[in-house]
Amino acid sequence: MKKTFQLAIEGKNRDRVLEATKHEIRKYVKRQRRVPLPAGVDFWDFDCRFGTDPEHATVVHFATLTSLIDAVARDGGTAFYLELLAKNGYRGARAADSGEAEPPLL
Repeated sequence: MKKTFQLAIEGKNRDRVLEATKHEIRKYVKRQRRVPLPAGVDFWDFDCRFGTDPEHATVVHFATLTSLIDAVARDGGTAFYLELLAKNGYRGARAADSGEAEPPLL
């Protein structure tokens, strides 16, 4: 998804437009996560770029998108650009514990 979202639409409540924008982004993410995984891939990850326009977009972490969108709305911005592209995600190996786990106390 590469899209510029308008937050100031004449005749529409700004808060409802903001919520509709977030809903559209969540719907896209859910749709992408339903796509079957290729062999050897653990999960779908996302490359994200966010900014006021495509030329000024910077790479951001997926988990920070909602707070960035809220910040633009709070600062009175009229639009923002979002680039959200699905990519293959791989889980890393866990670090081995040095001691044995204690049994749970009853």
